[in-house]
Amino acid sequence: MADKKWTLKSIAAHLGVSNATVSNAFNRPDQLSKAKREEILAACHELGYFGPNKAARSLRKGTFNIVALVLPDSVEYMVSDPVASSFMRGVAKVLEPQGINLLLFSGNAESVNDIVDFVDGFICYGRPRNTKLITHLEALSKHVVTVDFELDNKASVNINNHEAAYTVAKQAFTGFETTSDDIEVAILGLRLLDTELICRVYDHHLPELNTSIAHQRLAGFREAINELGVVIADDKTWNIPESSERYARIAAKEALNTSPRPNVLLCMSDLIALAAAREAQAQGINIPEELKIVGFDGIDEAALFQPAITTIHQNSENKGQKAAELFINKEKQQVMLPFNLKLGQSV
Repeated sequence: MADKKWTLKSIAAHLGVSNATVSNAFNRPDQLSKAKREEILAACHELGYFGPNKAARSLRKGTFNIVALVLPDSVEYMVSDPVASSFMRGVAKVLEPQGINLLLFSGNAESVNDIVDFVDGFICYGRPRNTKLITHLEALSKHVVTVDFELDNKASVNINNHEAAYTVAKQAFTGFETTSDDIEVAILGLRLLDTELICRVYDHHLPELNTSIAHQRLAGFREAINELGVVIADDKTWNIPESSERYARIAAKEALNTSPRPNVLLCMSDLIALAAAREAQAQGINIPEELKIVGFDGIDEAALFQPAITTIHQNSENKGQKAAELFINKEKQQVMLPFNLKLGQSV
């Protein structure tokens, strides 16, 4: 009998009770005596019936207690990223006590159409790799909260990436007592271009719109460089397709073998900065005496590294909590969260 596909109606008929009695046993226990409820639940369990169809009920109600978390890249890549994991922890901390579940959705997907009818709305963490998803999200009537980018008439959570990048770059230059002519800068950028290649970035490669956090950070780095009167060579900015040791180490090795060799590396993530620091140490380059390195994000590993990486700390867990609160409260405000300069010994 356990293999039979039971419905509320068929299970009620089999037990010789009304549909309402079975429904109450699962959903309204106060309507039955304790003994009667336990008797019905035990019988249903033995027969392999575990309650009324929640999907059908959700369709009737129009609510599902599910929020789709749209990630900027593949789920496999994002769950391994410490910044993204911290953000997701913050979202779950707010939603789970409310009985709301998270559905992780890849930013590489072609469309949200497969899930839009079965979720209550979307929290979008970063601009999806497939930009067509942005058009879909803009057109949705369901509630949408964006993080690290903005859509018209949608709630959003951000930090000022331009200002933060400017702040940490300025810190990288404070240790120089000589003139700007002695400063050789290289930038290890993260997804400045829509390519899977590790490559140098020239201005004509960059999109005109300063829409991504990578381009905002690049603008902040450049502002600090220009303010100091330093000239960065056209071929001293790299595109790294993902924030990982493997890719960043390749770019760092190439950067550190250029002539003249950089003595300042401005990195768009802590993972990139850590990879660059390991490569420098492997080449016998002393940090910070011969090479100053700064990162971005403020992950624990950057603080534990020797020497500790000077970086921008953004509270990714708090960012996730705020995004979830905006979603639950159906707000449309644009929230700008603070950041902190976290000093290490790498400059």
